[in-house]
Amino acid sequence: MATSFWLLNNYLTIVADRTTTDGKYDLIEGYFPPRAQTPPHRHTRYSEQLYVLEGEFTVWVGKDKLVLGAGKSAFIPMGAPHVVAALSDRLARGLVVASPSAFADLIAATGTQNQDEAPDMELFIRISTEIGDEILGAPGDLP
Repeated sequence: MATSFWLLNNYLTIVADRTTTDGKYDLIEGYFPPRAQTPPHRHTRYSEQLYVLEGEFTVWVGKDKLVLGAGKSAFIPMGAPHVVAALSDRLARGLVVASPSAFADLIAATGTQNQDEAPDMELFIRISTEIGDEILGAPGDLP
């Protein structure tokens, strides 16, 4: 059964995780509000594939900048510094496949049920470290 959480102002639904994929991947549906942007980060233990369902995502993978509309996708290799942003005035919605499974653990452990509730950042950093994620800057910075 899908479970949804608010995390860093984004609405994320865990469609599939380690419990339904034998740990091989996570499938996450994400809604990014206008102007939302992740901090620069990298995943040292899993890769990501982002597929755009609606709106537009701008993705920086290393020094490469990709602007993706609906029906387009981008692969983010394990270890690659990256940023994902919805820079337009419209909501952006996409699917993320993270392989092997790990990203859903972070969402489930640190996400909230209330959009206005801030996540426990100490817990966020701890779980991020446990799954091999590294934050490389602040939101608004680029890799």
